[in-house]
Amino acid sequence: MCLLAKVSNLAIRVSNEILMPIFESNTAKDSTSVKDDGSWVTLADTQAHNMLIDELPRLYDLPVLSEELTTKQQEDLLSQERPSYWCIDPLDGTSNYTQGLPYWCVSIALIIDGVVELGVVYDPNRDECFATMKNRITTINGKPILEISESETPSLSQAMALIDFKRLTAEIATELVTNQPYRSQRSFGASALDLCWIAANRCQIYLHGKQMLWDHAAGAIILENANGSLLTFDGEKVFQNNLHSKSVIAASNDKMMVQWQNYFGKSLFSKNLNQQKLSNVVGL
Repeated sequence: MCLLAKVSNLAIRVSNEILMPIFESNTAKDSTSVKDDGSWVTLADTQAHNMLIDELPRLYDLPVLSEELTTKQQEDLLSQERPSYWCIDPLDGTSNYTQGLPYWCVSIALIIDGVVELGVVYDPNRDECFATMKNRITTINGKPILEISESETPSLSQAMALIDFKRLTAEIATELVTNQPYRSQRSFGASALDLCWIAANRCQIYLHGKQMLWDHAAGAIILENANGSLLTFDGEKVFQNNLHSKSVIAASNDKMMVQWQNYFGKSLFSKNLNQQKLSNVVGL
């Protein structure tokens, strides 16, 4: 069995053995606590984390970077110039999970010499495993993801958008609402799974103001290997081997990405929101 299949199977095991039983019992909220950064953590997060840090090095002998580690542990792991490690979010979408909302996932990426080589995101509620490796096409449950040709790309005005308004300024949020450039908008609350849904063309454009390494490491390679595109608002690669938060602007293909970027250039900037202000807004 190849490494990608083994990692996919592990993500499914973690979900089936730990996450889904607690979720279906409606007891996730009973074990919730608040971390120093204000985010929630549950017993399920911890148990899934422990299983992954125990099992992943057996598949490929590297340390594991997890959202559940301390900042000092994370910094030490990333201290090499070209680090090699597993990058995981044992439970992406904890808020949804604790409230009984069926939109959350397990996210696993493998980074070797500073480059993402493998990404797996498993959604147990839909039993969908998004998986890919460097220089390969993304698959869903082992089947190649459907590609959307450039000629079939809708106009921006017909696109479905995934927008996280939580970390945008009032000016940008108001502009998006009052001069809506897309057909409709949603916000679901699990970053890795969001990027997978853009890859699957369920939504065509995406905007998020502040993602951490474990939020996008797997999702980024999954989207890129499905012919999608994502950048920070400064036009840089989203995935970098550091703990700085990143803004994310993404689209299901390059043609849609150009339309989405043009909207910000022509609409928002024309209202005296300069590039530096916008970059500061989205957490760069």
